[in-house]
Amino acid sequence: MSGPTGAMAVILAPIVAAHGLSSIALVTVMAGLIVLIAGAVGLGRAVTFIPWPVIEGFTLGIAIIIFLQQVPAAFGTDAPKGERTLPAAIHVVAHADWSVAAKTLGVVAVIAVLMIGLPRIHRAIPESLTAVIVVTLIVQFAHVGVRRIGELPSHLPAPTFPHLDLDTMQSLGGAAVAIAALAAIESLLSARVAATMSPTGPYDPDRELTGQGLASVASGLFGGMPATGAIARTAVNVRSGARTRVSAIVHSLFLLGVVYLATGPVSQIPLAALSGVLMVTCFRMISSSTVRKIMRSTRSDALIFAVTAVITVCFDLIEAVQIGIVVAAFFALRQVAKRSSVTREELPGPAVPGDESIALLRLDGAMFFGAAERISTAIASGADSDTTVRVVIIRMSHLGMLDATGAHTLAEIVSELENRGITVIIKGVQDEHLKLLEGVGVIDELRHENHLLTNLDDAIAHARDHVSRERVAHAGR
Repeated sequence: MSGPTGAMAVILAPIVAAHGLSSIALVTVMAGLIVLIAGAVGLGRAVTFIPWPVIEGFTLGIAIIIFLQQVPAAFGTDAPKGERTLPAAIHVVAHADWSVAAKTLGVVAVIAVLMIGLPRIHRAIPESLTAVIVVTLIVQFAHVGVRRIGELPSHLPAPTFPHLDLDTMQSLGGAAVAIAALAAIESLLSARVAATMSPTGPYDPDRELTGQGLASVASGLFGGMPATGAIARTAVNVRSGARTRVSAIVHSLFLLGVVYLATGPVSQIPLAALSGVLMVTCFRMISSSTVRKIMRSTRSDALIFAVTAVITVCFDLIEAVQIGIVVAAFFALRQVAKRSSVTREELPGPAVPGDESIALLRLDGAMFFGAAERISTAIASGADSDTTVRVVIIRMSHLGMLDATGAHTLAEIVSELENRGITVIIKGVQDEHLKLLEGVGVIDELRHENHLLTNLDDAIAHARDHVSRERVAHAGR
């Protein structure tokens, strides 16, 4: 289910404040084109790289922001201009006119009671719609003096292409990218939610982005907001039994009917009633069991979750996702680096005179920029642990990951050992690593090309032959 979302409103609010309401159409079309291109070039699967704690922290942060944004309407006043969401909410509460706030908070309370209580009477009752209708009727007939939505347009505007101004487009470029990123993330998360909740099977993320991009372009031409998948709306739709695209079409036609036929009654809805609906929805966006699971998992995941949520509330939504991913990547690389090791092994089979001069070193895990220096030190220590070591066999068959930094470090190690007169034999290089080792010069640093072997027995035999020849040469001096 697509449409306007609270998270999108969070991003659009400062854009309207800085550039005016007319900027929405242009930035919507720009964002739509970005999402459309992302779908066309196959970037839809990128959402799978967003870690679970980042997604949940982002969702928690959005829920808190939406709740705080409703505080002014819930207290019957306007938010102070130029203030961020949290300071604005605090200011409203601190300077509240309680003669007005008592009425609006009463409306919010009735909405909350109805939305919580109606599903307990019967699950088929649309609690949000019913609660708003009941409260609107009460306010109308009891003549409660609270602010209403007010007059609404009773028709759709004619489609017009936004005015193109190079300076304006440049100033809105960053906002368009942020909107496109949020639209893509929300849409793909919504599709994932629907796929996990219903038996309709997997979804195509690239087709989803293409559709959302086209919808945003069309919305912008009519002066509307960017289109994005709505997670809460999608979940309600699936829980109500929807299985096909027909439900989304019916939803759109119903809203179109409201625009043309019901603007009068809708204009009488108290703003506090809508605030109450959104406040209750915020609590439903947050799964306490999910929060507990994350906080009981690893400390790094709990930190990622908390950092993402705090940055979302205090700074910027897109920055929150970006920083959350960076922090998650840091901890993931840290774990990979910790599991990378160098182990000196005993030579298999019966001992042969001269084996004490051979160091068999096994590389495990990953040799990449985060672990290369530590592995380099460990290899050097393994070679230096015994002054009689004349040959070092480096087993790479257990190495799962190798990057350019790791390969370059390995080349430096081989060069250093060879310059000290220690022969290096590399065994078990995987096919996907061989080209990289050749490219950075590891193979060139070996004393002979036949020091690159695939079989451990051959490597040990070759090492023993080296030791034997060195002993003979040393004895003949």
